[in-house]
Formats: sequence, C-alpha cells, structure tokens
Amino acid sequence: MANEVGQLDTSIEIITPENIAFRYRVAGPFRRLPAYLIDLAIRGFVILAALIVSLIVFGIVGLAPMGFGLVLVLWFLLSWFYGGLFETFFNGRTPGKMLLQIRVVSVDGQPINGLQAVLRNVLRTIDMQPGFFCVLGLLTATMNNRFQRLGDLACATMVVIEEQPWLHGVVRIQEAEVARTAAQIPANFEASRTLGKALAAYMQRRRTFSWGRRLEIARHLGEPLRERFDLPAGTNLDLLLCAAYQRAFITDHRDEADPGGSPFLQPQSPFASFDQPAPASFEVDSSA
Repeated sequence: MANEVGQLDTSIEIITPENIAFRYRVAGPFRRLPAYLIDLAIRGFVILAALIVSLIVFGIVGLAPMGFGLVLVLWFLLSWFYGGLFETFFNGRTPGKMLLQIRVVSVDGQPINGLQAVLRNVLRTIDMQPGFFCVLGLLTATMNNRFQRLGDLACATMVVIEEQPWLHGVVRIQEAEVARTAAQIPANFEASRTLGKALAAYMQRRRTFSWGRRLEIARHLGEPLRERFDLPAGTNLDLLLCAAYQRAFITDHRDEADPGGSPFLQPQSPFASFDQPAPASFEVDSSA
C-alpha cells in the first residue's frame, strides 16, 4: 500500500471542554514567509519615508542629525514591536498575515494575549540565527507538527490558516414532517451558540449522508435534545435536529417577514439551497 504523503500545511484538531472538535489548518513556512516579507517591506517603506521627510523638515532648520536620530528611534520601535503591537490589537494578525489569511492563536485555539504577541516577535531574533538566515527557526518548525518556531514554543502559540466563511445562508428544509416535529418543541426554546453551530454544521452536511449515516450521527446530538424536550423514545432524531434548526434559525425570521406564510410553501425561498460544499473547519465530536 502506498504511503500517504502529508501536505506541508497540515490540520490539527482541538477538543473543547464541551467535547466539540475544531480543526485548524496549520500554516507552514511557505505560507508564513511571504507574510513576513510583506511586513518587512511595509516597515522598510515607513522608515524610508520617515527618513526623507525628516531630512527635509529638519534639514531646513539645520537640525538634520536630530531628524536622523528620530528615524533611528522609529527603526528600533518597528524592529522590535511592529509584529507584537499588530498581533495584540488585530487578533493575531499583521498586515502581511491579513493578506495571506493566516493568524496567530494559542495552542488551545484561543486568541493570543499581548504578552504572547510581543514575546514571540522579540524571540524572532533567535530564530533568525545564524546570520539572520532563519536556519534555527526553520529547523525548529520542521521538527513539530504545528510548525512552531522557538518563539512559538516559548509562548505556546501557533500560526493557522483562516478558513473562509462557509455558512452562506439558511438551509432550506423541504420535509413536511419537520414542521410537525417542530410543533412539539417548546416555544421558549433558544439554541446556545455551541448548539447553533452544531445544528448548522449538521444541516449543511446532512444531504451528503445516507439515511443510516444520518441516524448514526444525529443520535449524539438528537438524543439529549429528545430528553430535554420530553419527546417519545421513537422520535426520529434526524427530523428532530431539522426541527430544532428550523425553530432556531427559520421560524422566527419568517414570522417577522411574513406572519401568514409558511417556509415550506413559498415557491421562491430567500434561503440558500444546499449546494455548497461541506467544509472541514468545524466538526461535532462523535464521542459527545
């Protein structure tokens, strides 16, 4: 059997305390290097512009050395704190990372704090050794599955690829049985953020599953909901998840827009049809 060759940008899975699995694509060096070069070019342009302006302004009054000294101060600040400040206030992103759609996060998937952002950038000097060729950082990154350089290892951070938004609209539900099941759900039902994401993920992928596979997957989330709603033991859990999704995302919205209408009888529905590819950025852990 042929061995699988893993791609350089690999995926890792993080399990939350709620037993929800989130998958991140870790950015490898060939994605991070262009982002770093973009940031380096921005810093160089700012320093060059500041140098020209300062020499003109301070040169007119005969204080060119003072202007040059201010440029050196600016160069120092940009060299040591450019990445740290941007990653602190822009959620782990510098301009280069924004363009390459990558982000720095903690190893547990949480946003980084200011100390992590500044320290990982200060430690970049060590990663650039020897001779500012980044050999040490590159070797360190290739020796772990998160491509963490020494600064990332010291700060418990990693660089991940930002996935494009994949919930492009509300999924249209066509089964008439869903409306009857939804009527059995309490009127005060509100989906939490975690439950809403789980329902949305299931509905986006549902039509790609066989009937047996639907029941197998729906059991993990549907059984707790059946007990919560005090429904009979023989309730179809697949339809129950569809009904919960309808109550959470469709019913109230349609009632406000058209109080007398039905989301199932409109010939032209404003909701997105299920023809979007299923993403891999969010998964419900089957052990829940």
